[in-house]
Amino acid sequence: MSGTITRAEVEHLARLARLALSDDELDRFAGQLDQIIGAVARVGEVAAEDIPPTSHPLPLTNVTRPDVVRPGLTQAEALAGAPAAEDGRFRVPRILGEEA
Repeated sequence: MSGTITRAEVEHLARLARLALSDDELDRFAGQLDQIIGAVARVGEVAAEDIPPTSHPLPLTNVTRPDVVRPGLTQAEALAGAPAAEDGRFRVPRILGEEA
């Protein structure tokens, strides 16, 4: 994109985003958006073909613990703390008025 961001372009963007901006905000945002676009353009100029794109400046390592099989709760233990149980399942209040 060449040139500067105009007040009319900011007004158009605000309308698309359904934002109500005052005249002062339109003028201020036009300057700010122009600076942002200029900064992004400078980053594009710095990027060289011999530098691979990265998402992070340092290599990341996923730190996870190994999977260990441990015994779980039995059905009776799981239902022991439930306020209501029926037929080996948690009983909850009906939220829909129809039968499933």
